Amino acid sequence: MALMTCRDLSFAYGGETVLRGVSFTVEAGDYLCVVGENGSGKSTLIKGLLGLKEPSGGSVELGDGLERREVGYLPQQTALQRDFPASVFEVVLSGRLNGLGRRCFYSQEDRREAERNLERMGMLELKRRCYQDLSGGQQQRVLLARALCATKKLLLLDEPVAGLDPVATGEMYNLLKLINLCDGVTVVMVSHDVEAALRYATRILHLGHEQLFFGSVADYRRSDALRRLRGGC
Repeated sequence: MALMTCRDLSFAYGGETVLRGVSFTVEAGDYLCVVGENGSGKSTLIKGLLGLKEPSGGSVELGDGLERREVGYLPQQTALQRDFPASVFEVVLSGRLNGLGRRCFYSQEDRREAERNLERMGMLELKRRCYQDLSGGQQQRVLLARALCATKKLLLLDEPVAGLDPVATGEMYNLLKLINLCDGVTVVMVSHDVEAALRYATRILHLGHEQLFFGSVADYRRSDALRRLRGGC
């Protein structure tokens, strides 16, 4: 069943259209990578899927009982966020905020869920450490644990390995694949690394201010969109 259906989406800034004609579905269990050159509209699309950016045309529909507050999100980090003066546990626990409803305080279940996700990321022993003292790879694991606290169904990630060294990058890709395969969490990830997308994803969405391709990895390998991205004729 489709968790998300996008129909003829367009987005604009200041009246200037930056992305148009985007139509695709995200099915339960998908691992969808969104690729394209810098400035092609990838991050704008993710903001639109989250409801942070209103489309100038088209629609985004959620299905299978999914609510927008139940979508886990791992954004690109800013320098200010990397220096956030909170404990690892506090950062992860904040992933439960959208589920508080009318409650003013975190429940014991919220705290248990934060610990469970820290353990899944291999970070439980560091839960009392200050977030700003962690390495880049450790911070991304903490942010992934935070995103998982918000969802059981769908993760949206905006270039989650940006700035990481090769070892931390490989670890993050492997964690995401395990979460997708073993936990059944659907993944939608913006990536600048098309080769990694081909290795890990099940489907590809290629943007270039419009939709250039959407389909299986096998079909994408044979596509003109991939050939042009690689610099082919």
